[in-house]
Amino acid sequence: MKLNKKRKVAETKVDKNKLYSLNEAASLVKEVNCTKFDSSVDIHVKLGVDPKKADQAIRGTVTLPHGTGKTKRVLVLCTPDKETEAKEAGADFVGLDEFIQKIEGGWTDVDVIVATPSVMPKIGKLGRILGPRNLMPNPKTGTVTNEVAGAVNDLKGGKIAFKVDKAGIVHASIGRVSFAPEKITENSAELIQALIKLKPSSAKGIYLKGVSIASTMSPGISVDTKNFIH
Repeated sequence: MKLNKKRKVAETKVDKNKLYSLNEAASLVKEVNCTKFDSSVDIHVKLGVDPKKADQAIRGTVTLPHGTGKTKRVLVLCTPDKETEAKEAGADFVGLDEFIQKIEGGWTDVDVIVATPSVMPKIGKLGRILGPRNLMPNPKTGTVTNEVAGAVNDLKGGKIAFKVDKAGIVHASIGRVSFAPEKITENSAELIQALIKLKPSSAKGIYLKGVSIASTMSPGISVDTKNFIH
């Protein structure tokens, strides 16, 4: 990949052989941002797990204290008796059959889908479309619930879902470059602590193998994990 001038300058500011503290990384990620827009700040956590084993396929949710800086578009699939509750909570789209048809036609212009348990049999057939996009409602992430208002409020307020990929890495957006370094630090720490709590008893050796932070199109910054429990 050919690097532009901004990226070349950014690369010189990041020492690839250094492990930065979380505070240092949060400040540096703002300094080396290469874009003119308010880039997303993402964290990548390499875990010492085998995702092929059911008990080590880490997934869960965490509410970031400062949100992600992005307003999530939430679709609630529910029966008519829950529609008013979902709308009053701030859901962007509410309904059932019409949205099932739209999704079957290829529409997925949302960030999160919440569903009530009673409608799950109807939307199970959407798994082939929603699954690859991480949009399928799941009880483990709190997106299958009768408490639709609470779910919508949580999602709008900074609750994110995460899961380990096939390589044993968790990727998550934890803010924007416009955030103060303290907010990036606190959001990052919240996710890391959530992952530590989910450490499976069957995982042996080092659990937090590596952590890095990067903004869109900018170099990654490696974080020293020694301050976190392994």
